[in-house]
Amino acid sequence: MGMMNNFYRYKYLLWVLVTRDIKKKYRRSVLGILWSMLNPLLMMIVTAMVFSTLFRFDIPNYILYLLIGQVFFSFFSESTNFAMNAILDNASLLKKVYVPKYLFPVSRVLSSCVNLLFTLPPVLFMMYYTEQYPTFDVVSIFIPLVALLIFCTGIGLALSAVAVYFRDILHLYGVILTALQYSIPIIYPEKIISLQYKFLLLYNPLYYYLSAFRQVVICVKCRIFTRLLLAMYLLLYPCL
Repeated sequence: MGMMNNFYRYKYLLWVLVTRDIKKKYRRSVLGILWSMLNPLLMMIVTAMVFSTLFRFDIPNYILYLLIGQVFFSFFSESTNFAMNAILDNASLLKKVYVPKYLFPVSRVLSSCVNLLFTLPPVLFMMYYTEQYPTFDVVSIFIPLVALLIFCTGIGLALSAVAVYFRDILHLYGVILTALQYSIPIIYPEKIISLQYKFLLLYNPLYYYLSAFRQVVICVKCRIFTRLLLAMYLLLYPCL
């Protein structure tokens, strides 16, 4: 309850930090926020041309499959990377006035979440383009989104604390992100992973978040999966 009270007490500061991060990202950019929409589309086009042509993955609606994976991992990568540097970047302010230190990593994750929301229109556009017409059930994408937001906040808080004492993590984390990116099925189908290494996928929490996103957007049995997600959320809510 103490942390929640601090969030309410410093809500204006949190708002200022989030808006500052967003303005800083798009400062002096001609297209501004439009880059959040164009970037995943451009990356998807390039990646889809290479992998669908050279490797010929047999994945239904591969374009949408790939776009969701890239949008998902970009949010995780950006939010945790920004949060890791939050305390170090604001060290001078923290030395002058008392502010709960965890507000800075949390603000970085929230600003990345706002950028993620800007990328949802391209996902909806590709759903129409690939004739995967969304139903009302697509709003349930916010359930795995909130779960992922909480997960990224936890990772970001841990990384920001480690970075204060162990600066090498700033360089090491880039290697870790690359390993994570190729350890989950973002650009390739899950079925090509051999049983020998299947456990690496099953013990990776990012795999389950990614699967939830894809199930909501792509799966034809979206309504059934939505009800399962809602039931799981209601069961876990008292434990949060």
